[in-house]
This record gives sequence, C-alpha cells and structure tokens, in this order.
Amino acid sequence: MTIRFGIMGTSNIARKALIPAMKSAKNVQVVSVASGSGKAKAFAEEMEIERYHDSYEEMLDDETIDAVYIPLPNTLHKKWTIEAAKKGKHVLCEKPAAITAQDAEEMVRACEENGVTFMEAFMYQFHPQHDKVRDVIASGEIGDVKHMRSTFSFYLGDRPENIRLNRELGGGSIWDVGCYCIHSSRHILGSEPTRVFVEGNVSENVGVDLSANGILTFPNGVSASFDCSFERQMNNVYEVFGTKGSIKVPFAYRPDAPNAEGVIEVTNSEGETRFEPIDGDQYTLMVEHFAECAMDRKRPFYSGELTVNNLKVIEASYESLEQNRPIDIR
Repeated sequence: MTIRFGIMGTSNIARKALIPAMKSAKNVQVVSVASGSGKAKAFAEEMEIERYHDSYEEMLDDETIDAVYIPLPNTLHKKWTIEAAKKGKHVLCEKPAAITAQDAEEMVRACEENGVTFMEAFMYQFHPQHDKVRDVIASGEIGDVKHMRSTFSFYLGDRPENIRLNRELGGGSIWDVGCYCIHSSRHILGSEPTRVFVEGNVSENVGVDLSANGILTFPNGVSASFDCSFERQMNNVYEVFGTKGSIKVPFAYRPDAPNAEGVIEVTNSEGETRFEPIDGDQYTLMVEHFAECAMDRKRPFYSGELTVNNLKVIEASYESLEQNRPIDIR
C-alpha cells in the first residue's frame, strides 16, 4: 500500500528535495501537482508527474489523492491545511507550519477533527545522526549536558524579490533558518525552554531580520545559544557541551548538501575526538514516516503539539527582538 501525494505549488523545495524523496520512498507515490499560476502542466511534465490541476481546490476534490504536501508561503499554510483536512487529505506541511502558535493549534485541531494525519516537514530531525547524538548523551559519555550552541546561515545577497525578505509572507532569518536552531535545541535537549532573549539586525528596507542571535534558558541550569543569518556563508552546525566532553554535528541541518556528510564528533575531557560517519536520506526517511503514520493512523513522532511548542519559542524570539528584553515562554 502507498500514500498518493498531491503537491500544492511548484516551489524549488518540492522540485529539488521532496518530489525526488517521494519517488524514492517505499510507500509513497506522487500523482499530481497543483498551481493557481498556470505553471502546473509544465511542472508536471518536468517532474514526470502524471496529472496536474490548475487550482488547489481542484486538487482537493480529487478523490484519488490521499495526502498533500504544502510548500506554499508561510502565511498560506493555515488556510490550505484546514481546507485539505476538510476534504479528508493528510497534510505534510513545510516549515514553519504557521506564523503564530495559535494558527498552528487551529491547523492541528482541524486535522484531528477530520481524522487525518498532520506533520510539519522539519526534515533534518529524521537523519539518524541526531538519534546517535541523543544516544551518546543518554549514555553519560559527555557527562551532564550544560549548554548547546547552534548556527544556521547562508548568504542571500541583495535579492529584495526573494520571499525570505517579504515581511507580509513570514520572511526573516529566524523564520527561515533560526527555526532549525530553536527546534534542534528543544529536540536534542529533550525539554522546553522557559525564556528567550534575542538581538539581531533588522533591515530598514524590507523590515525583516537579516541576522539574529539568541539565548534560550532551559530548566535545571541548562542553556542554549543560537545564531542565524542571511548575511554569511553557508554554515549549519550544532555542538552539545557536557561536564565530561562534547558532541559536534558539523552538517546538522543539511548533510545532503554538496561536500557535506552525516557525521558526529565526540570529544572527551582529554581532548581526544572520535568521528562517527552516519548515513541517511533525511527527506526520504521523513516522507516514509509520514506515510506510515497516515496509513496506520499512528501519531507521528513529531507531533502537532511539538510543532506548536516550537512556534511559541519563535514568537517569543521575535517579541524579544522587537522589545530588546528577555521574554518568558508560555
């Protein structure tokens, strides 16, 4: 049995990552693409997809489609997730799932009420290198964890037409890449932060954060720092520091990028480091997990509740950036 997917939109992330992953997945078929801009037919031909729809409504009325992938602008995720749920379609929604935690709660509720599976497409967490990090932490090898540091940046350049710089569509470095740092801090540390303080560079021209730096306060004296940027070269790494050693993941979010790999570096208190290469296709593993949950009516390990919690931290981060003070996360 397979889950038959329709793709909402003709975005590059669908073209370069999700559709190839779906085609390689053991339990997924890509059967259609929809676009309201007249691009669906050409996109379907390019990606060798059998059908296309000239509107999202038309796709949702197609009874041969079991699930939709939504890579639309951030501000459109809520509307089309809820519409898809009403039509009985499972929803794999690109990150960030919404631009407020309240919107995400409504999306999750709509999917629950209509008996369909919802999952936000934070693909990086499905790479097995992160499970290995958690295993090493649980073993006690690096002692008690005290701090985690994460970075995700790339150089966007002067591209005012880019959606990432559009304030009205949920643009900004925290929304686009900082969300990974916040997510991984919560995921690896296994708890929720109680406070955040963020500073950053907000562009006067486009009104979004081009770079940001934040501190997350966790219970029991644990902290995490993160920085994200559109103004620096590509870098995606996190480090976990304990009382007896540390763990570094040099390609934490994009081990699939050119010249990257899945690997963790564990350093002990004597400064000795061992390297553990870890293979995995994070996109394929993600869609296979989602499809399995949709078929078996199981709760994804990355639940709607965790999506909402991540958005609460992102919202608090922007509130902190705007008000230049620490914000308690509720």
